[in-house]
Amino acid sequence: MLAVLAVCAAPVVASYFTYYVIRPGQQRSFGELMPRQTTLPDVQARTLDGKDVALDTLKGQWLLVSAGSGRCAQHCENNLYLQRQLRESLGKDKERLDWVWLINDAQPVDAGLLPALAQATVLRMPPGAVEQWLKPAAGHALDEHLYVVDPQGHWMMRFPADLDKAGAGKARRDLERLLRASSSWDEAGRGAAKAPGP
Repeated sequence: MLAVLAVCAAPVVASYFTYYVIRPGQQRSFGELMPRQTTLPDVQARTLDGKDVALDTLKGQWLLVSAGSGRCAQHCENNLYLQRQLRESLGKDKERLDWVWLINDAQPVDAGLLPALAQATVLRMPPGAVEQWLKPAAGHALDEHLYVVDPQGHWMMRFPADLDKAGAGKARRDLERLLRASSSWDEAGRGAAKAPGP
């Protein structure tokens, strides 16, 4: 009887020991969560072929966003590459995430870059619109980060500047956690996502 009682009590004792003695640290995200989640600005953007698009049409999907000049210097090229790789690494969940490049000036995009952007959403923004919405970390520039936007259009996370391949693995884990946590209400396909509520 005592042996049976000991076996039954062991999980309870172990859980109390773990919580009060070992006390595991809270799981932290690699990306920085935004305390003030600003929403997509109400502006008209333009595709590279000149079509006007309301920016809020991006709602309905998780977004992995980079922003910067159409000239696309080294930070930009690195971010575009990582955006594509991070999305592909999500496997069957990749259809729930769009990768977006927001261009904040009138500089032309190098034609040699266009084939790599076939699956990206590329929009040219009105002057200053991106900077009023997305903010870099102190001491860094807008084009040094990747930004995460939820399906309701709220900017909610910023990945560290100058993300490399090692950091990209940590960023992927953040994205996987976000997609897993929202799986009960967010579905693949733009417009399918609905915020949880009554």
